[in-house]
Amino acid sequence: MGDDQLIEETIAFVKETLQGAEGGHDWFHIQRVFRNTIRIARDENVNILVASLGALLHDIADAKFHDGDETVGPKMASAFLASLAVEQDVIDHVVKIIEHISFKNSLEDGPTFTSPELLVVQDADRLDAIGAIGIARTFNYGGFKNRELYNPAIPPNLNMSKETYKKSTAPTINHFYEKLLLLKDKMNTKTGKALAEERHAFMLSFLEQFYAEWNPIGIKEEA
Repeated sequence: MGDDQLIEETIAFVKETLQGAEGGHDWFHIQRVFRNTIRIARDENVNILVASLGALLHDIADAKFHDGDETVGPKMASAFLASLAVEQDVIDHVVKIIEHISFKNSLEDGPTFTSPELLVVQDADRLDAIGAIGIARTFNYGGFKNRELYNPAIPPNLNMSKETYKKSTAPTINHFYEKLLLLKDKMNTKTGKALAEERHAFMLSFLEQFYAEWNPIGIKEEA
């Protein structure tokens, strides 16, 4: 099977698998990450097939929708690629991307995997978590989990472990400080860093407007 056909087969598989998924983690999220991966990869020395497959399959079974089980996605991706007789080294690399792409994994110490392909896909995924799309996805997920928009009595936790992050039920605004505003400085590639700047600035502008509307007369919040 040629690379182009493999990508088309993978797109079809992802679309079918993610039918009915939460709006921030659906096919359109995957499509945006895939497109950003292609965009960033133009300026990087990467295996474009591995990067493309990693982008398309990185959220095939996000752990947050599978009771926190981080093994479901890698297993599903591996089985799918094996069914298409993809070379084992490609499968192994794609699985490693899926296992290590998440922001929450940066909150724990210990040995980790890296590759140029992972860095490109990770930047593409992080770009979709910030800016206008990132804001929309954040509030969509907060609504999905029935979380408060904002609660002045609950400050952001800036020192979370991976497990604390996974179990958090904090208001949606806190997520900006606990993750989204941190991503600009965690970008890996030159292109990713450049694209993140504008999106980061947009989030800061949004937050300024949000607080102005939340308390339009400037009365000090009571804890």
